[in-house]
Amino acid sequence: MTEESTMQSPATGDDTARDVWPALARGWRRKCPQCGSGPLLSSYLKVNDSCKVCREDLHHHRADDGPAYLTILIVGHIMAPLLLIVFETWRPEPLTLFTIFAVGCVGLSLYLLPRLKGAIVGFQWARHMHGF
Repeated sequence: MTEESTMQSPATGDDTARDVWPALARGWRRKCPQCGSGPLLSSYLKVNDSCKVCREDLHHHRADDGPAYLTILIVGHIMAPLLLIVFETWRPEPLTLFTIFAVGCVGLSLYLLPRLKGAIVGFQWARHMHGF
């Protein structure tokens, strides 16, 4: 028996191939990974039970700590070198430096977190990784 390139969903028996990159892009925009029209999230980070447009079941997708980990990774890799460059170039007062970078870190984190969650849910949907 040969292994097929598509994966089969254990819950529905659906063996259709799904493109990963479009699903990631739709998830990044916080839209349904299937149709790209309906909202993926009902609040800041809560995944809708189903898409309001195409009725795709989304309740079984869980991103857990993945978005938080990726957010910390990205924000850290952007802000740490920037902090060093700003400090070495202009030598601002410590309280000013802390205030600017604290606001920057929080703002960037709040921007990235729901988008990364959407991308992870889109990846799970494309790879039939549901039913945990």
